[in-house]
Amino acid sequence: MTQNYEIKNRWTGEVLFSCEIPDGMESGMIARHAVETAIAEGANLGGANLRGANLGDANLGGANLGGANLRGANLGDANLGGANLGGANLGGANLGGANLGGANLWGANLGGANLGGANLGGANLGGANLGDADLGG
Repeated sequence: MTQNYEIKNRWTGEVLFSCEIPDGMESGMIARHAVETAIAEGANLGGANLRGANLGDANLGGANLGGANLRGANLGDANLGGANLGGANLGGANLGGANLGGANLWGANLGGANLGGANLGGANLGGANLGDADLGG
């Protein structure tokens, strides 16, 4: 039976994007599939509620995730090059090995996030909270 997955705005609950999930897809891959599909279709995911989502290895390059709630999300080894994450909540997220080259992280909350081995070349970190973030690696 085909499922429908909705990505909603974290403040209003408005549906930002909706897609069908293929039968038999592992539950841990559903959010990744939906987000990658949304980005491929040019959806604006600003303010999206993706708290705790498993987006490891996802291709999110150039995505608009400004103001999104990604607290505790797994973004390990994900491509976020050139993405807009301004004002996003990435507290406690795993960004180990992620490509954040050229990303906008202005005003983002990265408190307690794992950034070990992440590429931050050219990223805008102005006003970002890096308290207790792991920058090792």
